[in-house]
Amino acid sequence: MTDIFGSDAYAPREVAQRVAQVGVAKARLPLLPLALLGVLAGAFIGLGALGFVLVKSDATLGFATAQVLGGGVFALGLLLVVVAGAELFTGNNLIVMAWADGLVGTAEVLRHWAVVCAANLVGAAGLALLVYHSGHPALNGGAVGQTVVQIALAKQALPWQEALLRGVLCNLLVCMAVWMAMAGRSVADKAVAIVFPVAAFVAAGFEHSIANMYLMPLAWLLQHGGQVPVDTAWVTPAGMLGNWAVVIVGNVLGGSVLVGLTYHVIYRRGRPPAGP
Repeated sequence: MTDIFGSDAYAPREVAQRVAQVGVAKARLPLLPLALLGVLAGAFIGLGALGFVLVKSDATLGFATAQVLGGGVFALGLLLVVVAGAELFTGNNLIVMAWADGLVGTAEVLRHWAVVCAANLVGAAGLALLVYHSGHPALNGGAVGQTVVQIALAKQALPWQEALLRGVLCNLLVCMAVWMAMAGRSVADKAVAIVFPVAAFVAAGFEHSIANMYLMPLAWLLQHGGQVPVDTAWVTPAGMLGNWAVVIVGNVLGGSVLVGLTYHVIYRRGRPPAGP
C-alpha cells in the first residue's frame, strides 16, 4: 500500500510492532530517569493547557472558533512529549501492547503507570505554581485567571459518569495521536499526526487527567491567593481528587482497551512476540 500511495510512513502492522517494542523499553526504565521524564511530561501538557486558556480568554471569539483554535494550541503539549522526549501517563497506556504480547509483566506495567502518573502530577502542579507567581493569569485584564477558574469549576462539577466517558473519549484520541506519530519518520510527520486528534478531543470538551492536574491546582491557587474573586464556588482538594480519579480510569479504558488491546488483537494476537 505504501508503494501505491507513495508514502514512506510505517504501515499499521509495523506500527503495532514498534509500539510493543517501545513499550518494553518504557516499562523497564530505571526509576530516576522515568520520574524525571514524567515531571517533564506533566509540565509540557501544562504548557499546552496554558495556551488553550489564552485562546479561551478572548471573549471576541465564537465558541467553535475558540474550542478548535485552543485545541490546536494545546497540541503543543503532546508534540513536546513525543519529539523532545518525556513520559506521559495517558500516551503510555499503549504499553498494554507489550503486556499483551507477553513481553512485560503486569507488575511492570502498573509500576510504570503509577510512577509516571505521580511524576506527571508533580510536573503539572509545579508548572501551575510557577505560572501563578509569574503574573501570567492577570493577562487580558485578569480574564486569563478567570477563565482558568471557570474551566476548573466546570470540571469539578461534572457528574462522574460524564467525566468517565469524557476520559475514555479523550484518551482514545490521544493514543491514536501517539499511534499515528509512531508511523511518521520526521518531526513534520509527527506534528501532523498529533495536531488533529488532540485538537478534536479538546474542542469536544473531553477530559485529560494530566491537563486537569495543571488547571485545577492553578485555579485553587488563584482563588485562595485572592487573584480571582470567588463569586459562587471554590475549587477544593476533594473536588480535584474526585475528578482526577474518575478521569484517570476513563483515560486508561480509552487508551489501553479501545486502542492498545484492539490493535493487539488486529495485528499482534497469535503472532511471535515483537522481541525486546
